Amino acid sequence: MKNIPKKSIFIITFTISIILLIYLCNIVYTTFLNKLYMENYYQNNNVFCINKIVLFSSANASSTINSNNTTTISNLYQYTDIAIFIDNYSSNYTLENTLKSVSIENVSINRAPKVGSTSLYYKNLNDFSTPNFSIENKFEKNLNFNISSEDSIDFSTPTLYNNCANPITISYINSNLIDSYTINNESQISYDGSLLKDCNIILNDLQCSFSFYIIIENNLGHKYRCPVNIDIPLSQENASIYDGTLTYTYYPNYKFYLYTN
Repeated sequence: MKNIPKKSIFIITFTISIILLIYLCNIVYTTFLNKLYMENYYQNNNVFCINKIVLFSSANASSTINSNNTTTISNLYQYTDIAIFIDNYSSNYTLENTLKSVSIENVSINRAPKVGSTSLYYKNLNDFSTPNFSIENKFEKNLNFNISSEDSIDFSTPTLYNNCANPITISYINSNLIDSYTINNESQISYDGSLLKDCNIILNDLQCSFSFYIIIENNLGHKYRCPVNIDIPLSQENASIYDGTLTYTYYPNYKFYLYTN
């Protein structure tokens, strides 16, 4: 049996190596093109967006009526209820434009108020624009929502319809604004934002902004992310929370983008 020349072995090995290299490069390139195509598709064909945000600001407190025609205010807090509306661009619901999971993640305080202690709560939709909130629904960095396709749901816990029918509702609360403050009962006391004025709380000291991401996974398993920044509204051109309440609505059209963690 004749020995195969070393030169021939080298040529065969080199040829096989080149073929394998071309094959692997083709796989990598094809995978890259497919990923690029999918990213471009979802970047240019948005499935979800935030098309409306409503903020309602007011205040509340406890009180004790004194015998000398005064009232002592305690546990004064300022709150802002926030409703974030997600649009899925369609009334025809598919696996692509319906919700499998939703979460708020990475909450960060960008500007802290000068007085008080801040906290965030999930807000029962039925209690929106009221001072009612549940201690059990307090959260810090992250909040996960239950997803439901039932005809009616219990809003006492974080729950969203899978077709985006109800908004994300949370509440910002700045508590411990004063230890106690005594005011005369010369006029009727309103337990709303006017308490801040009655107790000499300066609005500039309450200014606050915070940010977070909303993460959506649809029923195809695709994840989307949208950054949200909230500035707590305390005054506008001709109105302020001193008037009792302040409602601010805007239409940001924040888009959700394909997200891989």
